[in-house]
Amino acid sequence: MFLFTLIACFIVLLSIGLPIGIALGVTTTVVILWMSNLNVILVAQNAVAALDSFPLLALPFFVLAGNLMFYGGISRRLLDLADVMVGKIVGGLGMVTTVACMFFAAISGSGPATVSAIGTIVIPSMKEKKYDVNYAAAITAAAGSIGVIIPPSIPFVIYAVITGVSVADLFLAGVLPGLIMGFTLMVANYIMSKKYGYKGRETAGAEKLSVFKESIWALIMPVIILGGIYGGIFTPTEAAVAGCVYALAVGVFVYHEIGLKEVYDALKDTGLITGATVFTLAFSTSFATLITMKQVPNMVANYLNSVSDSPFVILLIINVFLLMVGCFVDNISACIILSPILLPVVIKMGIDPVHFGVIMTVNLAIGFCTPPYGINLFVASAVADTSVAKISRFILPFLLAMLVTLGITTYIPQVSMFLPTLFK
Repeated sequence: MFLFTLIACFIVLLSIGLPIGIALGVTTTVVILWMSNLNVILVAQNAVAALDSFPLLALPFFVLAGNLMFYGGISRRLLDLADVMVGKIVGGLGMVTTVACMFFAAISGSGPATVSAIGTIVIPSMKEKKYDVNYAAAITAAAGSIGVIIPPSIPFVIYAVITGVSVADLFLAGVLPGLIMGFTLMVANYIMSKKYGYKGRETAGAEKLSVFKESIWALIMPVIILGGIYGGIFTPTEAAVAGCVYALAVGVFVYHEIGLKEVYDALKDTGLITGATVFTLAFSTSFATLITMKQVPNMVANYLNSVSDSPFVILLIINVFLLMVGCFVDNISACIILSPILLPVVIKMGIDPVHFGVIMTVNLAIGFCTPPYGINLFVASAVADTSVAKISRFILPFLLAMLVTLGITTYIPQVSMFLPTLFK
């Protein structure tokens, strides 16, 4: 009865249009008052405690770094570099989009931000080269999902805060799965481009040299962030701040594309994203504390164990469940709500919490491209000035490629754990 009331109250509040953070806080308060003898002050105490976290400071700074990259012209230079690297392959602009998203992911940590930054530049170029605009939007939406897998990743930071695992270990664990997802998307793009007749283009040697010189400042940024973390120079939070300073300096003094207006826009976008995220995180901690005290994770574990005692089957069930959740709930909110419930289940099966963090993030990254939520689809549709329904006709092959990545990540733990183990 407790679990039914908890879920029903939460769903009702979401259905009437309340934001997820408010729905979590109200649900927790109502259930405590109605069905427990706990003090309702628990809601406020846990909400405040959740935000008293040094690693959480990395969140606004990584978001700000990504925004400064966009407004400062760094993302455009990364796109030009991707063009000279893979633009001559069949489906060249699709390849360029994927590689550029991988570059941008190594700095921004956000899927929708990656789609917006890269899509704004590449989708008009693909239309000009006679690509179907819906295909252009589909490959951009799919490749943008890499933004939350290749480090730095905002969902990884959130997962680390909730579960207490190392942010640096999660960043390392996301590298190979992110690269594999990029590769599988490029394979899908190659096959589809063969079908539709999308060709690449050759780049002159002088142009390649010029592009490389222009983009070298942009390439230094992920070296500063990731090299600083794994070289023991920065914590992830300090690396995020260093990334902001560097992006601002390059945008102002090197590329001369950032003024006061661009700084204001970057700060405003960062404030909106960060405010919504930390508000949800605060009340999700109260929600998680309540369900833990009421033994909900144990109930879920017992149910899954009654279905099967095979880790293969349990992970398959969890993957299907997370894919379904990703169709309706955004990545960060789903991670905040479900991590405290599912993590005890997989730990009992001997699965490393870092590995599971990557599994969960890859699952929910796929949700960026699955209707009806599919935030990357909506961002891409806005950039391309087309409908989500039309984009969805072309998204299926890319979803299959992403599911291949999910299967590899789930059932070959070494893909995620190789680098964290290597650097210990």
